[in-house]
Amino acid sequence: MRKLKVYIADDHTLFRSAMVRLLKDFKRIEKVKEASNGEEFLDLFKIEVPDVAILDLEMPVLDGSKTCERLLKEFPEVKIIVVSMHDSKAQINYLLQMGVHVFLSKNVEPDELESAIYCIADNGTYQSKVMLDALHYRFFAAEELIGKNLKVALSNREHSIVQLLCQEFTNKQIGKELSLSENTIRNHKVRIMKKTGVKNTPGLVKYAFENGLVLPQSFNY
Repeated sequence: MRKLKVYIADDHTLFRSAMVRLLKDFKRIEKVKEASNGEEFLDLFKIEVPDVAILDLEMPVLDGSKTCERLLKEFPEVKIIVVSMHDSKAQINYLLQMGVHVFLSKNVEPDELESAIYCIADNGTYQSKVMLDALHYRFFAAEELIGKNLKVALSNREHSIVQLLCQEFTNKQIGKELSLSENTIRNHKVRIMKKTGVKNTPGLVKYAFENGLVLPQSFNY
């Protein structure tokens, strides 16, 4: 069995210290590094890339969600575990759709944490109970939306634009984020509004939140 390098990011010192001690007790983990925020966490990757990254969602400087986005883009080989006390089903589904490998509650038993680390390191997959509950929720929510004729088929590009609009990005900022011109973004918005039957950007944002097209990332957890 190969040994593993695991990095953890959490701004709560007591919890982070306890997690570091716990991780060092796991038989297959040979190296553990820690950080108190997303930027500090990513700096660790400049020196050495770990096998598994464990992080909280609510952190200063760079939060967990944005840190996950950076990790998935810059270090796709790293397996990501989010450990949080906030287990909103919508939030979990958003993270899973983003590409996060595992979501665990902060009250997880040590044995399950160890199993999750080994499973994703060796096989790339692991399903916790909270993940299964969230996936069931997404399935039944989608069924309900279909029944009400509320489901809208958006392309990946359109979905990305809606996500950024829901984070209060301007057309110019969205264009920069997606490497598109401001005019292209405006044209996409017109098509999205025709699909959803809304008249303006506030209406589109309201529609997206009400109909489960996007998770509001600006929630205060």
